[in-house]
Amino acid sequence: MPAAISLEECRALAFEALSNAGVSRANADAMADHITRAEADACKSHGLFRLPGYVASVKSGAADPGAEPDVVDMAPGLVSVDGRRGFAPLAIARGRTLLAEKARSQGVACMAIRNAFNFAALWPDIEPLAEQGLVAFTFVNSRSFMAPAGGTEALFGTNPMAFACPRGAGRAPMIFDQASAATARGELQIAARDGHAVAPGAGLGPDGKPTTDPAEILKGVQLPFGGYKGSSIALMVELMTGGLSGGNFGHESAADYKHDGGPSNVAQSFIAIDPVRLAGPGFPAHVEELFERLLSNGEARLPGDRRLAARARTGEEGITVEDTLYATVRELAGRT
Repeated sequence: MPAAISLEECRALAFEALSNAGVSRANADAMADHITRAEADACKSHGLFRLPGYVASVKSGAADPGAEPDVVDMAPGLVSVDGRRGFAPLAIARGRTLLAEKARSQGVACMAIRNAFNFAALWPDIEPLAEQGLVAFTFVNSRSFMAPAGGTEALFGTNPMAFACPRGAGRAPMIFDQASAATARGELQIAARDGHAVAPGAGLGPDGKPTTDPAEILKGVQLPFGGYKGSSIALMVELMTGGLSGGNFGHESAADYKHDGGPSNVAQSFIAIDPVRLAGPGFPAHVEELFERLLSNGEARLPGDRRLAARARTGEEGITVEDTLYATVRELAGRT
């Protein structure tokens, strides 16, 4: 039976496990918050499921558990962050404050992060920006998992992106977070763990043939969604991240990988825009008109609505954790 725990307990377990592995308080706080937010929104592939991988990257020596990111004010609209081979959540949190200040001051600002270990969800990275009234984008790459359209060898990461639009009247921002791959890597891993097939088109097995067996795809390569369209987006994400930051492209991250089951040393970029300065004070009402038309169109829904519904539910009811994972997390936290 899955274990039922509160979000507070989830955060405590994550923080204790990271602390036991030697992760500094600042890093453990940022990472535990990120993990808990994923669990709260029912994104199991990026919650406690990621915790053993974070710990493994510390034990292998890949990531620096006490790294202090170096945030540099590059220009009126530019921020650069060197993660110093630490974990991405702290690097993002440290740079995001300056990014928001610059966006409000200049109307638009960009931030590029390099040299940071990351395999977390993206929407928690930009939701704080949208809650401040900013439109926000973020892009992140990973080590090579996915072949380009027409190819059979891994070159790109799953290369997700997220977009956030603020809403008025106290409403939560509209946010989507999606991979360039047909299936997110974490979803493949959970499907393989639980013995579930995945949709056709997710990837190729090690023999180069299409398969719906997630375990075989994990041995082979993933494929982009929509063929050349998803492949073009994955290429754009590589250029927006490893290119703009001066950090790793996916194949360079793969060469750096310790084969420890942990995250990749990757790059991430952000764009934040003050929509009211650009479009005027009517922006929120104009956006809501579009959303209302979308929601009145058959069974259409806004991206992120299911996450928000899960957030409301888990805040009251807590979450469930697969029993084997729960035992592993308790062991990592020193709760034998």
